[in-house]
Amino acid sequence: MCCPQAFLSYVSSVQAGAQSGIKECKHQFALERWNCPESTLQLSTHKGIRSATRETSFVHAISAAGVMYMLTKNCSLGNFDNCGCDDSRIGQTGGSGWIWGGCSDNVAFGEKISRQFVDALEDGHDSRAAVNLHNNEAGRLAVKATMRKTCKCHGVSGSCSIQTCWMHLADFREVGSYLKMKHKHAKKLEVDKNPARAGNSADNKGAIALAFRSIARTELVYQEDSPNYCVKNQSLGVQGTEGRECLKGDKTASQRERRSCRRLCHECGLQVAKKRVEVVSSCNCKFHWCCTVRCERCAQVVTKYYCTRKAGRREPIKTRSRLQVRRR
Repeated sequence: MCCPQAFLSYVSSVQAGAQSGIKECKHQFALERWNCPESTLQLSTHKGIRSATRETSFVHAISAAGVMYMLTKNCSLGNFDNCGCDDSRIGQTGGSGWIWGGCSDNVAFGEKISRQFVDALEDGHDSRAAVNLHNNEAGRLAVKATMRKTCKCHGVSGSCSIQTCWMHLADFREVGSYLKMKHKHAKKLEVDKNPARAGNSADNKGAIALAFRSIARTELVYQEDSPNYCVKNQSLGVQGTEGRECLKGDKTASQRERRSCRRLCHECGLQVAKKRVEVVSSCNCKFHWCCTVRCERCAQVVTKYYCTRKAGRREPIKTRSRLQVRRR
């Protein structure tokens, strides 16, 4: 990085970007068995070995994307002294009837600084580290892949004889949805585990490089199969789906949302319990001169649905402690 002062000016954007990544992760997986719990959101491997599942691949990708997105956005807004719009193609012909102009978002800057901050958290040199760095890069490429072109017409009497166009960031929700699809089709990395290679770093690097050869940079990769997210497993930080809320009877919900009770409850051996709960929210808001908005507090009874254990069903033996099993 160029200097300590510039470094400090980026920190708040990096933090905000990481937070937006976490928020988007929770939104995308809100009605999935794995719902982006706090236990999986630590990117650094410094304090212990983390898993390299399909889900952690998404965490790495969306976090790197969030940091890049926020840095790019704040750059275009002029919040950094050494950065502004991407004017590298201004005046160049982009296609038939249009040229590059306007203020394109400077993704090259966001990508560079994101790489310096996020990738620095990975200090390993094994296949797990390579997987994490690959997914970081896939997240940054997702920001580029979802960018949109906007054009403005020029010409006599609005004839639009020529257009100037520029590239801008899509809504971050689009980046999240794009990566959610990549998560669904993530590739499993198969590395040669020949013990003879383990002590030879050159051979090990070669095996890793060979494993990545057939995987595109835009794809998410993982090494380990996901655990059973239906069942609570404290050692893996898995909370299970018992007690989770699902959606039912909402005609405005998407097909996947409408199937959430089946996915979270029935397919996990649980049943759906209906509860009537009171929800308090602001209502009848009025503007008062000048300049406040005053609202009443209104209570409404709504129906919610939760996953519960079937009557008479005992907790799976996997979730009991070894001590309890031994005492039998």
